[in-house]
Amino acid sequence: MNDRQHYQACFDLMQAVAAYRYESIHRHLEKFGKRESMVHLDVLVLTYHLARICRGSILEIGAFRGGATVAAAWGVRDAREAKKLITIEPGGSLRKHPLATRNILGSLKRNLARQGVAERVTIVEGRSFEPEVVAAVHGALGADQVGLLILDADANCKRDINCYGPKLMDGCWLIIDDYGGSADNSKVSATKTQVDELVNSGRLLPLGYYGFGTWVGRSQGIMLPRAR
Repeated sequence: MNDRQHYQACFDLMQAVAAYRYESIHRHLEKFGKRESMVHLDVLVLTYHLARICRGSILEIGAFRGGATVAAAWGVRDAREAKKLITIEPGGSLRKHPLATRNILGSLKRNLARQGVAERVTIVEGRSFEPEVVAAVHGALGADQVGLLILDADANCKRDINCYGPKLMDGCWLIIDDYGGSADNSKVSATKTQVDELVNSGRLLPLGYYGFGTWVGRSQGIMLPRAR
């Protein structure tokens, strides 16, 4: 991709997100996101859009209460083809936060059920790098490849990209949260360093920066190595 094509791809993505402001899905995402999501509304809209248009399956690492999961599931619902949507979540609790919950997995499952998308989402419980979780994801995907990868767990995004790299299709979309943000976010420094390394090495192509600090781009068609 030359510079002109790169700029055009960035512009097209921004234009697509802006166009949704005139559609009903924008209102639904705004209402749901205020209650259940940490990410900016534009990121939820982008998640919906990419889940709707991407080829292949969708893999999310770090669902929390299901804000982006529901956005992706609505995108799958409105797509013209069937797609698998797999999300990895270890569970636990979060306190002293506007979205505090004693049972993250319980909140996730309730939100998926309330929004009518529980049957569209496969939940894999555990941490993304655990062998049994990796095996479960590969089993759920089968022969399918991933066309959209959403990362919003810990700051080790490079580990997860390497771990699931063999399942990423050429030009896979990536949404990576905590690339930027406030100084008190401990995940920002490591996430930005790792993403920039992947960009500089030619493995990822940046296409935008949305909301409170979410990076968006694509893989560059290089088979990423499996983590050891």
